[in-house]
Amino acid sequence: MDVSQNPQDQAPESQPHPSPPKSSMSGQETFNVVTDTVAGPNLRWKDNLFQALSALFCSLIGGVGLGLVFQTWVAAVGGIVGGMIAGILVSGIVLMIYRALRHLSGRHD
Repeated sequence: MDVSQNPQDQAPESQPHPSPPKSSMSGQETFNVVTDTVAGPNLRWKDNLFQALSALFCSLIGGVGLGLVFQTWVAAVGGIVGGMIAGILVSGIVLMIYRALRHLSGRHD
């Protein structure tokens, strides 16, 4: 028996070829889901602006507040650094919760 004549090796022309599964998300949405849930850079400029303004605001409050209370430049610098860290952490937590709620509702913008 010839191997090329084996009916199991030949696909009949009447059978449809399976099409690849269609993704309902765009490439950017897939990137956003991965970077929001696993790891990676956040490329949303509004999120980055929010975090930068939060860090700046908290740095100013921390520096002025501790500088006025203790009336030394060391306290002011410590307040600036501490305020910046607090601002980044708090805004990061706010963004994390906001993005999680958006992903749960199916919006991956």
